[in-house]
Amino acid sequence: MRPKTLLTSLSVVALAGSLGAPLAMAQSDDLELLEEVVTVGTRTKPRSVTESPVPVDVINTRDMAKTGTSDMLDMLKGSVPSFNVHDQPISDAASMIRPVNMRGLSSDSTLILLNGKRRHRASVIAFQGGGLNDGAQGPDISVIPSIALKQVEVLRDGAAAQYGSDAIAGVMNFVLKDDAEGGSFQIKAGEYFEGDGQTTTFAGNYGMAMTDTGFLNLSFQYKNADDTSRSVQRPDAQALIDAGNSAVADPAQIWGSPIIDDDITLFANFGIDLKDGTEIYAFGNFSNRKVDGGFYFRNPNGRSGVYTDGDGNRLVGALDGNAASCDAYRTTPVDDGSDMVNSGLLDDDNCFVFNKMIPGGYTPRFVGNITDSSFTAGRRGELSMLEGWNFDMSGSFGRNAAEFGLNNTINPSFGPDSKRNFDTGAYIQQETTFNFDMQRQYDELSVALGYEWRHESFEIVAGEGQSWQVGQLADQGFNIGSHGFAGFSIDSAGTSSRSNYALYADLESQLTDSFLLGGALRYENFSSFGDTLNYKIAFNWQLTDTLAWRGSHSTGFRAPTLGQASVVNTQTSIVGGQLTQAQTLPATKLGEAALTPEESINFGTGLVFTLDAFEVTADMYYIEVTDRIALTDNATPTAAQRAAMAAAGVPNPELIGQINYFANDFDTKTTGLDIVATYGAEWFGGGTDFSLAYNWNQTEVVGGDTTCGGSFVNDQGEICKAIRLESGLPEHRGSFTMAQNWDRLSAFARINYYGEYVGVHADWFGEMVGSAFTMDLEASFQATDELSFTAGVSNLFDERGTKIDGSIVGEEDSVLGGIYYETSPYGIGGGFYYLKASYEF
Repeated sequence: MRPKTLLTSLSVVALAGSLGAPLAMAQSDDLELLEEVVTVGTRTKPRSVTESPVPVDVINTRDMAKTGTSDMLDMLKGSVPSFNVHDQPISDAASMIRPVNMRGLSSDSTLILLNGKRRHRASVIAFQGGGLNDGAQGPDISVIPSIALKQVEVLRDGAAAQYGSDAIAGVMNFVLKDDAEGGSFQIKAGEYFEGDGQTTTFAGNYGMAMTDTGFLNLSFQYKNADDTSRSVQRPDAQALIDAGNSAVADPAQIWGSPIIDDDITLFANFGIDLKDGTEIYAFGNFSNRKVDGGFYFRNPNGRSGVYTDGDGNRLVGALDGNAASCDAYRTTPVDDGSDMVNSGLLDDDNCFVFNKMIPGGYTPRFVGNITDSSFTAGRRGELSMLEGWNFDMSGSFGRNAAEFGLNNTINPSFGPDSKRNFDTGAYIQQETTFNFDMQRQYDELSVALGYEWRHESFEIVAGEGQSWQVGQLADQGFNIGSHGFAGFSIDSAGTSSRSNYALYADLESQLTDSFLLGGALRYENFSSFGDTLNYKIAFNWQLTDTLAWRGSHSTGFRAPTLGQASVVNTQTSIVGGQLTQAQTLPATKLGEAALTPEESINFGTGLVFTLDAFEVTADMYYIEVTDRIALTDNATPTAAQRAAMAAAGVPNPELIGQINYFANDFDTKTTGLDIVATYGAEWFGGGTDFSLAYNWNQTEVVGGDTTCGGSFVNDQGEICKAIRLESGLPEHRGSFTMAQNWDRLSAFARINYYGEYVGVHADWFGEMVGSAFTMDLEASFQATDELSFTAGVSNLFDERGTKIDGSIVGEEDSVLGGIYYETSPYGIGGGFYYLKASYEF
């Protein structure tokens, strides 16, 4: 049999389905056992998955947690075939909040809901998001622990006309537990086959009654994870060691997962019946974690702006300010360091080189402290002044703050007076939302109306002075700011804000016993760019008792985020094999056009076949997105852009060597197919469940300057953006799962398939790499009614992706110390085994 969901009227109300259903029923013995039901995508009564006019996955959190990871992103990746997330080694802030993809679109093209309410976005912008997510600013899903959830609903269809901005690819609704009694406690520990990445997670959940008609459900998770390394020594670092430089680290640069310390998250969900046909509810979270990740190695004989000048000669600074006093040393060629010894430079107190201070070069550590919090409260039920109408009125506040730091680096312009560790500033995203929704059922016709008001702000907090200030050696060719990630200056600091309001109407009618038709219209007005109007129509036609045809058509939009419109940032990337620092500035400060919304057109059609315990759905989709927002390629500022920067008050525009900015850059067309099949049986003396999930997704880039004439690299020596958008994810992805349950023993096995994709290294070069299979296994033993033990392994065959072909760029052994193309869709960590103990009461 298919898995069933015990759905009380409380959870119906919590999901914005039957807005007026009395909460008191949740405490009665009159509970109804229903087929898997969903409310995401509809504002009428909850309906079964098969009756929905659009494809929706309902993921039981017990099944989702059958993996070694405690990260919600990786759990979802194993359950939803069109959902992808990459590891992000050496990716600036993207290492701290990993961006995701659904149906091949960027992370901010999927709307995230918590208990049916819009979730605030993260403050982090993925400047190096693996190509597909470069510049994306989506919510931080990883803060949601599985132990706090009842289920996850994934709507795989455009829904901007129903929910507003960001719902181009679909909607994910995370439904919190609402149990009024009992609880659980879990301990999980594991590590990679390699012997690193040790991870320990403690999690708990507790439900309690609030009077005789309410509940309070509390959850927590606490996690620590060590870093991993899939690295070898860089050839240039090894050459330094071979030449006698004993100060070089081994390895000099690390490719792998970052350290995660004290990752704590708390969730609460509350509801109580007021016995007047209404209820009050509230839920929220507080989360905090510290992240410490690797960066690029700075070669003591080659890093321009620190150790060498633009011509490859030794960079020497005159501490007395008289540059001419050190001219004799500046023309000294750079070799293994003997040039400094023989010339007397090391003994000259006035003429400074960083080889005196850091002789073996250095590799910065990018650190962050991420804090996420939210609170939602509301009241819903029967609207006494309008008979037959139900209402839901709520207010929400969300805040995400990312405090950045860069350790083991320098501000080169300060010479010997430079600090080594820097507080580089912070981003803070805040959102306040008010909703008022009304719904009435007229026989088979549901009418819903609503209003939403939202205010959001994006704040840049300045870093400490030396992280961005100009030191005494700046006019002698030394770089400015904490090297690798310059701090935000007081000129960059400030807050941008905007507000918007929306009005919507939503109709859904069961025209006949076999034909459902629905439609939605939504008008939104933004203070920053104006208004937009979007619509959606959808149907479900039950052709026979076992076969249904469904389809939808909609328009949508994604508003540019405040971060994309106003952010200032300096990041390090590889251009033509060389480390290059580029500054991101608002387009308007460069004299370029202000951002406008992305617009989309969605078409979807599919079949649903159900016969006893067998069910299969097949859905095709087409998504056309115009004016997609993305970071432009790094480029030297034009004279007009430098003049615009000066006029806008950008400090030292004449010293900025490379810039990029957000622009409405290109269009895309995405075509795909989702197939999901499930079957339940009584085999091997127990219950057996099979599931098959498959996704084919193909994206075509249209317009813009992204096509690169079919080449893998653009004029700046970076991987072509179109190549990454079209082939950065496998076109074919699938999984086959078998779960077996006996009285006290259960087992689970999943085979994952990943088709060909473009493997990329350091945003520098790449190649098409082959398909691969991975396998996950887990077994659990119920020792007592309360206590169970679990052992499992993810990626049993230790698949680590394709090794880097260094011969592409002339280094056959390794490039920058990496072993594998880090954009692997299943990661580069390899196999991971784990043990878990659970206690339920």
